[in-house]
Amino acid sequence: MAIPALSVIVPAYNEEAGIDETITRLLDYLTSGKREWELIVVNDGSEDNTAQLVAAKSSGEQRIRLIDAPHRGKGAAVRRGMLEARGRYRFLCDADLSMPPEHVERFFDGIGDVPSFDVAIGSREAPGARRIGEPWRRHFIGRAFNCLVRFTAVRGIEDTQCGFKLFSAAAAENVFSMQRLDGWAFDVEILFLARKAGFSIGEVPIDWRCDTNSRVDLLRGGSAFLDVLRIRLNDALGKYRVETAESGDP
Repeated sequence: MAIPALSVIVPAYNEEAGIDETITRLLDYLTSGKREWELIVVNDGSEDNTAQLVAAKSSGEQRIRLIDAPHRGKGAAVRRGMLEARGRYRFLCDADLSMPPEHVERFFDGIGDVPSFDVAIGSREAPGARRIGEPWRRHFIGRAFNCLVRFTAVRGIEDTQCGFKLFSAAAAENVFSMQRLDGWAFDVEILFLARKAGFSIGEVPIDWRCDTNSRVDLLRGGSAFLDVLRIRLNDALGKYRVETAESGDP
């Protein structure tokens, strides 16, 4: 089987209410383009019918793959998908699809199939980005978290937590193999590792619509704050064995 140009990885935990529509919209985008693709949904031990709905969608379409994993957290689900993906580029896509699928094209440089960065991250803060329907409380929590991230772990990046990110295969295999956090701060750890390894990182402005059913809250925010400090501790203890990046196409 030919290596796909693009793998789309969707971590999913109890997403039965919307996963069918998410896959349908992603398929509409993927099948309308010229890139070879695969769509991987990692079921993070859901307690509802998420896995069954994905399995039904994949019936008759070999390019859709369901990975059924035990519940360990979003970070663990993303790591599993990224390391089992085969694509030359691997796109992390939140299950709520709060970014229009067509915006994936913004992560490429406009020439076709070569992104401008080894790691291109969707940003709700970059010039040209739009936040739609976000409550002030959630925005405040996000900006406070980002201030901590910039101070302690990843300087110069305005939006580390947006759930849409594109990795070259080389970057994905390098940083996700070193990832240790399974929870909500895994994004910060991945970007910390990518920078430490010398991969280029850039922010891509997107339109982002807030999901009113999001699981973001103060409790998870507090846990993520502690995880950011844990990243620095892990680094100080030499727990990240970073290999230097080799720039260019994977």
